[in-house]
Formats: sequence, structure tokens, C-alpha cells
Amino acid sequence: MVDLIARNATRLESVVRFTDVLLLYAAGVLADALLHPSDAGMMSATHTAVLYFCSTLAVVVLPQFALYSSWRGRSLTLMAGHALLAILVILVTGTLFGFMIRQLGALSLTWMFGWLVLALFGFLINRWVLYGVLSGLRKRGINSKRVIIVGYGNTGRELHQRALAQHWTGYHVVAAYSGDSSVALDAPIESLLVLEDIPEAVARHQAHEVWITLPIAETAQLRQLQALLGNTLVDIRWVPDVAAVSILTHRTVEFLGMPVVELNHPASTGAPGIIKDIFDRIFAAFVLILLAPLFIAIALAIRIDSPGPILFRQPRLGLNGQHIQIIKFRSMRVHQEVDRVTQATRNDPRITAIGQFLRRTSLDELPQFFNVLMGEMSVVGPRPHALPHNDLYKNKLAMYMQRHRVKPGITGWAQINGHRGETDTDEKMAHRVQFDLYYIQHWSFWMDLKIILWTALKGWTSQNAY
Repeated sequence: MVDLIARNATRLESVVRFTDVLLLYAAGVLADALLHPSDAGMMSATHTAVLYFCSTLAVVVLPQFALYSSWRGRSLTLMAGHALLAILVILVTGTLFGFMIRQLGALSLTWMFGWLVLALFGFLINRWVLYGVLSGLRKRGINSKRVIIVGYGNTGRELHQRALAQHWTGYHVVAAYSGDSSVALDAPIESLLVLEDIPEAVARHQAHEVWITLPIAETAQLRQLQALLGNTLVDIRWVPDVAAVSILTHRTVEFLGMPVVELNHPASTGAPGIIKDIFDRIFAAFVLILLAPLFIAIALAIRIDSPGPILFRQPRLGLNGQHIQIIKFRSMRVHQEVDRVTQATRNDPRITAIGQFLRRTSLDELPQFFNVLMGEMSVVGPRPHALPHNDLYKNKLAMYMQRHRVKPGITGWAQINGHRGETDTDEKMAHRVQFDLYYIQHWSFWMDLKIILWTALKGWTSQNAY
């Protein structure tokens, strides 16, 4: 009974494939009936031809989007995205088919859109029911997979914990190789002490999968495993322990035709980074237009308060260490510093009367929206430090310079968490860098919106800013 579903996997997949094509066809019929309720059941010849064409095409297209491979232990949200792309490809091809038979004018785009929505809804409901049933069976020990973990470091232990917590995935760890009898396992499973015991353990436990989580430095053991498991008829997954050498975040990409792991890949790159950049520039333009009267008022106050320029520029490091000139409202009396930048302190005599207010409320930072508009900065990101501070702390704090893997920001995760203002100790700077790196590693568009909202409501003033 335990392997009943596994033995009938091919039949089950055939049923799912047939159901998907039937759902696609039924969604097209239903969309037409909703569009023409008075002529229900009397679909036009053009719609009928496209419906038959797309339903036939689905037999070939749907498998190309990995909809029938195992999604056990994988994100169902990602599967929904695959389904959406597959249906889009099918319906766009159907539209091209309508053009080829010179019936594009008779093809209703409203019908096509309704068909897309209904088909996707049907696919998701079908998968929700299917995976709900399978998850229920796995909770009862039916269709579970026995697993042996090779390597019980941080990654191996984390995988074991997830398998225990996400029991509906049906993975049951039966043994683990740690290579050290003093290593405590997280469950009462067999502990394997030498690599040579693994093939026999696979046979004894009738294991379905082997998860290799050895650090990438263990080249000799990996080669030995290749020889030991070469004739073992189980699924083998390699989950390299890259966390031990990862600098920021990591991802696997194809490079020169080979899979490559990038170890300091910021989350805000690629398509998400483009969205962030577009949002930054639109937001900056909106702020500069909206706050133009405030800019004029501050400029007049600075001019009246003390002699000197209204704005001042200061060199900073931008994306990937490129030099930029950030713009601020002048908050200090004009003075000259050579080869050093002295941070402002409480009751600093260099700060003007209006400058004290501007710094306390962070209004002196507003001109940096021009830097954002020019693409040199972001609305949200690690705050840029003076160049001498970078030279000082890059040799004191590990991973300090990784802050510059993204554009610097006007506000940031560190600032809304209280790490704003003077960093007169290594500990204060270390805390700020810790929050900056967390932001880079866990960035999301919604995280940016949260930081902007928090800054607008509570972050413009601070007891640490002077």
C-alpha cells in the first residue's frame, strides 16, 4: 500500500494530462457561453477551430513547462506560474493560428481573455485537489519516500528539520552520514559513520533518495560517493553546502554552458532590479515636484542663516564602488577638512541653527532625490558613508564593502531600526552593517515600500542625528 501510487505513477500522470486538456477545452466552451449567453452551445466556426487547435496543441505544450514532473517539496506558487505561462503560450499560438487562417477579425479577444482566466482557475483547482489528496495520503504514510542524508552539517541538518516539519511532502529520513560519532542527529535515525556503509544502507532501508549535503570543499568524499553510488538505482540530489562560503546570497546560473554558483548575488538584480530602478526614478520625480515649495523655503532659510552655498556635494561610493557626488542641503558653516571627514557630534559648533533642525528632521537629505533621479542612488538602500570611513572600516569589519553591491539609499533598513546618526564606535558601525547586509540578502519590493512608509511616518526625526 505504501508504494501503491509510485507503482501507478504513469497511469496517474496520464489521467492528469487528460484532465488538463479537458479542462482547457471546457474553459474555452464556458468562456464563449458566458460571452454569448443567448447563443450558448452555438460557438462560431472561428472559435471552434481555435478551440480544437489549442486543445490539441496543449498535449505537446503542457509537458514542456514541467507540469507533470514531481512537485513534491517544491513551491506550488512556482507551479502556478508555470501553468500560467503554458496557457499563455497555447492561447497566443491559437491567436496566431486565427491570423494564419485569416479569421483574426472574427476572433474575440474578450473570449480569449476569459478563456485564459477560466483555464488557469481550472488548472489551479485541479492541482489543489490533487495535491491535497496526495498530501493527506503522505500524512498517513502512504506514498512516502525514504531518504538518506550524506553530510550532516548546517545544510544537512536544515534539510532534515524541514522534512520533519513539512511532513505532508512525504519525505522520511531514515539514516544520515555525519562521519563523526559525536554528532547528534535530530531524530532517532541510523547514524552512518563511514561512506562505504551508504550503499548497504540504501538497500537495507529500501531508500528512494539520497541527499548529498557535503561542503563543496569535500572533493575527495564526493568522488568516493560517485563510485559508491554509481550502481545504486535511487534518485540522488546534491544540495551543496554553499552557505559556508556564501558572501551575500547565492544562485545557480549557466555560464559558458556550465552550471555556476554565484556567491555574492544581491536579491535586487535582474528583472526585480529593473522594477526597483523604475520605481525609484518615478518616486524621486514625484517627490521633487511635490516638495518644490519646501525646497525653496529651506534654500531661503539657509541663505539667511549663514553665508555659503545652499547645497554641497560630497564624494561617496555608489554601486560596485563607483564614485558619486551626493547632494545635501548645507547644514554646517563653511569649513575646510583635509584628508579626513569629522562626523558631526552633539552640540557640534560647526552646525548652523537651521542646520540643526535640518539634520534632526533629515530634511538635509532631500536633495539626494536628484541623485536617485540620475540613477546614482536608490530611495532605499544602505546609507553611503564618507570615503575615509570606508577605508577605516573595510579592514575592521568583515564583509563591510559588500554594502556597495547595491546602490546606496536615502533611507534604509538600518535607519528605521534605530541605527542612524553618529557611529563613534566599532560596535555601532558593526550593527549598522549587519542591518545593511540583511537588507541586501532579503530585499523585496514590499520591503522597500515598508521602509519608505516607516520613514515617512516615523523616520524623519531621531535622537541620534546631530
